[in-house]
Amino acid sequence: MTLDTVKHAAETPDTDLPWAELGLKPEEYERVREILGRRPTGAELAMYSVMWSEHCSYKSSKVHLRQFGEKAPETDALLVGIGENAGVVDVGNGYAVTFKVESHNHPSYVEPYQGAATGIGGIVRDIIAMGARPVAVVDPLRMGAADHPDTKRVLPGVVAGIGGYGNCLGLPNIGGEVVFDACYQGNPLVNAGAIGVMKHEDIHLAKASGAGNKVIMYGARTGGDGIGGASILASETFDDSKPSKRPAVQVGDPFQEKLLIECTLEAFAEKLVVGIQDLGAAGISCATSELASNGSGGMRVELDDVPLRDSTLSPEEILMSESQERMCAVVEPEKVDRFLEICEKWDVTATVIGEVTDGDRLEIFWHGEKIVDVDPRTVAHEGPVYERPYARPEWQDALQGDDAAKLARPAGGDELRAQVLKLVAHPNQASKSWITSQYDHFVQGNTVLASPEDSGMIRIDEESGLGVAIATDGNGRFAKLDPYHGAQLALAESYRNVAATGAKPLAVSDCLNFGSPEDPAVMWQFAEAIRGLADGCRQLGTPVTGGNVSLYNQTGEAAIHPTPVVAVLGVIDDVARRTPVAFAEEGQLLYVLGDTRDELSGSAWAQVVHDHLGGLPPEVDLERERLLAEILISASRDGMIDAAHDLSDGGLVQALVESCLKGGKGARVVIPDGQDPFVTLFSESAGRAVVSVPRSEELRFTDMCGARGLPATRIGVVDGDSLDVQGQFSIALSELRTAHEDTIPGLFA
Repeated sequence: MTLDTVKHAAETPDTDLPWAELGLKPEEYERVREILGRRPTGAELAMYSVMWSEHCSYKSSKVHLRQFGEKAPETDALLVGIGENAGVVDVGNGYAVTFKVESHNHPSYVEPYQGAATGIGGIVRDIIAMGARPVAVVDPLRMGAADHPDTKRVLPGVVAGIGGYGNCLGLPNIGGEVVFDACYQGNPLVNAGAIGVMKHEDIHLAKASGAGNKVIMYGARTGGDGIGGASILASETFDDSKPSKRPAVQVGDPFQEKLLIECTLEAFAEKLVVGIQDLGAAGISCATSELASNGSGGMRVELDDVPLRDSTLSPEEILMSESQERMCAVVEPEKVDRFLEICEKWDVTATVIGEVTDGDRLEIFWHGEKIVDVDPRTVAHEGPVYERPYARPEWQDALQGDDAAKLARPAGGDELRAQVLKLVAHPNQASKSWITSQYDHFVQGNTVLASPEDSGMIRIDEESGLGVAIATDGNGRFAKLDPYHGAQLALAESYRNVAATGAKPLAVSDCLNFGSPEDPAVMWQFAEAIRGLADGCRQLGTPVTGGNVSLYNQTGEAAIHPTPVVAVLGVIDDVARRTPVAFAEEGQLLYVLGDTRDELSGSAWAQVVHDHLGGLPPEVDLERERLLAEILISASRDGMIDAAHDLSDGGLVQALVESCLKGGKGARVVIPDGQDPFVTLFSESAGRAVVSVPRSEELRFTDMCGARGLPATRIGVVDGDSLDVQGQFSIALSELRTAHEDTIPGLFA
């Protein structure tokens, strides 16, 4: 068979190529021909197909994502923003923190264990590539109905994959969430986040500069697993009639990744690396084209020198393979020997596969013949840009008009009591300890807070106590009702969760999970969510540093709820001052901060008791969120509160149950005069938190709230061994614990 070289491609313009099978549209293939001035070689076609996929090129979303830059708030904290492997923020004392959230949704449905495991591996390599030591991971998950047989296939495998990979890496899993909803039945969302720490001077970027510098590929050998996996798989809806849309899922090796981490950090410490890129989606195609495109010249690569574990792979397969635990570094010639020595020390395979050139082309050779000759920018950064049509769906008005106010409410204390028990036992509100107990929270010894706290918290400087907190939140039900405000509610909840632990919110990463961009209703949801998030971040002063878009999350015509997941990173000067959720001291006073309104549409109560979704989500007041955060942070720092819990899913009663059970202490609650007990307990009004205040601090605390204009309503006291809502009902903690903790093991153990 004749090798499909650049020369051969020019001589055989009419040769048929499988561009459609690789996911390219007719007009995209014609654009490739136009760029090259000829038909592409098979290798070039492979590169364009994976790099122009939705997953890699953001071709349907980039016109909207620009708002994150256009509306970005001014802040001195941002060191590296959108466009790199991960964002970086200044957290003080010379430290920088990098963090990011990404999706591995479709691979995790096809093969739950490896899909989830390699999702963790990929996000960790993004953190390494910035020059940071990874210190923690988080895992926001969305699954189908909890009692559906396929959820029992997917969830245990996903959890085992996350735990198996993260635990082996020695990284604590400090946060995340698990939400069940039938809309995710065929499209579970497996989002993964990671945090890394470095000094300012250790930041590295993905660029290949300096003619003559060597390109070194190191890590695992390249195999046939995951050829076009994440890049192609995440660019189409699932259709069982098209097996080609379900390519092999990548296979992970956490022990190899651990060696890769230590090897890379040692090379960084000796300042051996000019530029670096991990090999994730699109593999070598991505790493070489992005490094060259971001640099000052071109690149020549000898594909024969790529270490393989399958000698039968074609050059196209080598370029498309998404085998895990691989990275690419650009190293000055005089430092190559030392770089290779470090790789050998850590038992990491490393090979020089090319060099930076003074031209502007990416040239790849196979068996001495040139099989790729492209402008790397056309591969990495100048792909298609679609302004997809979008329109508010016809059903949106009817959905919003179907308000929860029409739903039957509990008539008295007995019905309230029964509905509280039903709420806390529902899979979404029940304890997730069966899941989180499979993760190591405390490895490395720097975990300060972890699930089920409002945000995870890690100490990054032992001497000063400096730490960072991270929370991830998203509510697809709210976003379905109103994607603009639903995205802002996700931002507000994550922001509030960070502040509730005493940390100051700094920056945002996001994972935007939506259905098919070819559906105008889905694109309207996406455009509105982006607009809402960008406006909200500008108002709160928290820039979006990066993230991920995951589209085509739908089976046939059925799309998931629009699900923007928002991660907020915060900083705390001294982790010793953090605030947990647990009520731990009897006699402390309970206060609700913020205003409680009759806002039950889209609520957990509406879902659990009535299986209802309709109406408008709670109002968003971001200035109130900012004020609440300032109060929570100040009160934590100055010792005015001993516990705090944000009010969100399930409202006040859910927060009280969780804080009581976590601390093993009951609470006596009095419904304030003039308030409806049902609304007080179940409302999901935003901008609220419940705190426990030592009696000695009550006056100082209430004076601070009054001076700053934040409503603070005393509702009770930490006391006894039950949740006692006076005049309504009493439930023993033992009964609450059984309801709260037995659900998930009963479904999945």
